[in-house]
Amino acid sequence: MQEHDSSPLTDYIEYPETEMLERSESFYNDIKRRHSVRKFSNRPVDKTIIENCLKAAGTAPSGANHQPWHFVAVSSAEVKKQIREQAEHHERGFYEGRAGEEWLNALKDLGTDANKPYLEHAPWLIAIFSQKKGGVKEEDKQTNYYVHESVGIATGILITALHNAGLVTLTHTPKPMSFLSKVCNRGENERAYMLLIAGYPANDATVPSHAQVKKSLDDIATFL
Repeated sequence: MQEHDSSPLTDYIEYPETEMLERSESFYNDIKRRHSVRKFSNRPVDKTIIENCLKAAGTAPSGANHQPWHFVAVSSAEVKKQIREQAEHHERGFYEGRAGEEWLNALKDLGTDANKPYLEHAPWLIAIFSQKKGGVKEEDKQTNYYVHESVGIATGILITALHNAGLVTLTHTPKPMSFLSKVCNRGENERAYMLLIAGYPANDATVPSHAQVKKSLDDIATFL
């Protein structure tokens, strides 16, 4: 490696192999309880819980450590209403033909349509934005690298952190998503990446049978 400023790794914890096996199995059993939910309770969620989950997302690895993401956490009823109105407007065009027959057929088993009441009902919406330029410091304007990959990793950690805290989530990607930049007052340097809905499940929340079918290890992994 090239010479660079660094410090010793002091916070790594090595576990006995038996404990490693137990921890890996325990995590798998916990994370497989994570489901995409489309019926949310309007029960409030403490802001500090969301802040902690966002801080966890901010630890994600990123290209050149530029951390090319910004999270807008929305609890305002007025802003959530604006987001719902804009999202449903675009979703109606999507479901009325813009998506194409193949895509719409793929969605039938999930029961989705253009109606998104959870965008107002859930206590928190988290709009995730990617940044074209930036750096470690707020004032940095360097080119960001591996932006899509970096923001994807951070989003995955955020979803896992919210699940770990005891909340349910739903990833939502209305087409197009450019309206989020205006509603959330973000600049030209940022592009809407995803909208994440977070909160408690409604009492009548369900999970589509299709969504519970997961590929086997043999289907998703190869050991060489």
